[in-house]
Amino acid sequence: MINLHSLDHIALAVRDVATSAAWYADVLGLKRVHADVWGDVPTMMSAPNGTMIALFPVRFELGGEAQPPPRRSAAGFLHLAFRTDRAGFERAREDLAARGIAFHFQDHQIAHSIYFRDPDGHLIEITTYDV
Repeated sequence: MINLHSLDHIALAVRDVATSAAWYADVLGLKRVHADVWGDVPTMMSAPNGTMIALFPVRFELGGEAQPPPRRSAAGFLHLAFRTDRAGFERAREDLAARGIAFHFQDHQIAHSIYFRDPDGHLIEITTYDV
């Protein structure tokens, strides 16, 4: 059996890496890491716990082969979820509203979540189990 420790990163294809990096830093507070090693591709954005998002240009060549742009009708990534405590959840709701970023709330009975989109339309969730 494979012994996994945690999720390291999610790789996202984005139209403009710099715009997305700035958005994830400004809105979610992620910090850019490993720029001294990899430069701009991928642009690694890290949460305080070490979970990262790797931002790639839409047509990045992985292993020498150009990757096709993501298709919304294809099976694959649905959303990216971050967990926080109740106070962080309420701050996120207030901050998104103050920024004019549309979001919607869902009560999952064991958790509360808000959902909103990044500049490329990726669905982001912030959830708390402190209900």
